[in-house]
Amino acid sequence: MAFVLPEGLAPEVYPLAWLVGTWRGEGVVAYPGIDEATFSQELVVASDGGPYLAYSSTIRLVEVPDDVSALDDGEPEQAAVWASETGYWRVPPERPDDVPPGSHPVELLVADPSGHVAVYVGAVGNGRIDLVSDLVARTATGADVTAGRRLYGLVNGELMWAHDLAAFGQPLQSYASARLSRVES
Repeated sequence: MAFVLPEGLAPEVYPLAWLVGTWRGEGVVAYPGIDEATFSQELVVASDGGPYLAYSSTIRLVEVPDDVSALDDGEPEQAAVWASETGYWRVPPERPDDVPPGSHPVELLVADPSGHVAVYVGAVGNGRIDLVSDLVARTATGADVTAGRRLYGLVNGELMWAHDLAAFGQPLQSYASARLSRVES
């Protein structure tokens, strides 16, 4: 099946066109001090025609009762929101020397309600996005997050992502990952 560019998409963000849509699925979160848990996620990447893509992500922990027979419909209940973030994807016009051939530079600007803003920079090409934090800032009450690394990939039509984090005095290490399916273009 051939890929069709979303209608009204600005040429500046063509390298990210495959990311546009609504994605849903499950993943896992674990970190020192955070017990491993399964989550559900909705990730939305949208265009309003500007030279950027709007981004939002909502993650909810999946709660499975100890007594599985207590499930009315066999589905686990969703808990309150575990994490959310909003932001923008951009493809800058300047091409840094460290961007591999066949790839384009990319930026992701994100903010979350726990008191953080971050700028990630990296490269996009061949259905893969590699990002590292360039700046992480927090409010006086925000958690002590100092760095991050993200990987997004389109694998057999599904969006796979992984997020490594350096926080609370811990070195950069795995924090969360998920497999999402496109539910809307």
